[in-house]
Amino acid sequence: MNGVSGALLMTLIAGAATGLGGALVLFKKKLSSNFLAGALGVSAGVMIFISLAELFPEAQNMILGTGVPHGKAMVLVAFFVGMGIITLIDFAVPEYENPHEASGLSLDARTPAVGMLEHAGNESALKRLGIMSALAIAIHNFPEGIATFIGALNDPEMGAGITFAIAIHNIPEGISVAIPIYYATRSKGKALLYATLSGLSEPVGAAICYGITELFGVELTGGSPVFPLVLAAVAGIMIYISLDELLPTAEKYGKHHVAIAGVVGGMAVMGISMLIV
Repeated sequence: MNGVSGALLMTLIAGAATGLGGALVLFKKKLSSNFLAGALGVSAGVMIFISLAELFPEAQNMILGTGVPHGKAMVLVAFFVGMGIITLIDFAVPEYENPHEASGLSLDARTPAVGMLEHAGNESALKRLGIMSALAIAIHNFPEGIATFIGALNDPEMGAGITFAIAIHNIPEGISVAIPIYYATRSKGKALLYATLSGLSEPVGAAICYGITELFGVELTGGSPVFPLVLAAVAGIMIYISLDELLPTAEKYGKHHVAIAGVVGGMAVMGISMLIV
């Protein structure tokens, strides 16, 4: 039970980072674009490295131990199914409300949608934008919570790396919620609340995942052929998030080489940590 409790705690920490993003933009006058670009690059590097160097190879090794026919092919399919799941979620979210499109780094640098609505003086539309952004982020964070939970159950140190990576990329998502809510209500408290709530779907996703597996008696660690398939799907989800969300957002926030340096740095940190452990 300690392993489950620790994994759930990690998902809570990762999800709470949306609140940190809201706090940063509301209570700090200006954030460094290059710093955030580098941080997002590090997050992408960590997630890509963990997915390709740990999760996917481990899933293939595990499936061989179960004796399931064509196990390695099934793991490969599961990897792309994970990508397909997060792709469908992306298509279900309108573009101007998609958290991937957030570009504001301070209360003086607003997204095009927020600027347009504020100019029109439409506070109800602004609030709707913030609420829809929060819902969109909650939908995106649901599978991320499952990814963090499964990774932490499989290996607590790997789970810590995933938690760090997802927490970093949740910061700009919190910003994308806090800014329109603030301009609609002029309340920093409400903006911070909505930003924080948008990340709570991560521990909710983890808890539902655990509840379903307990209900149907699915093993969450080793032995079961289901577990390596879930690991592979988690790897696919994290690769997609890195390529579709983190790297483009990092490029938008800062210089190209700053983002790439972050990616390389994130990979190096994870690689060295694997050697030490």
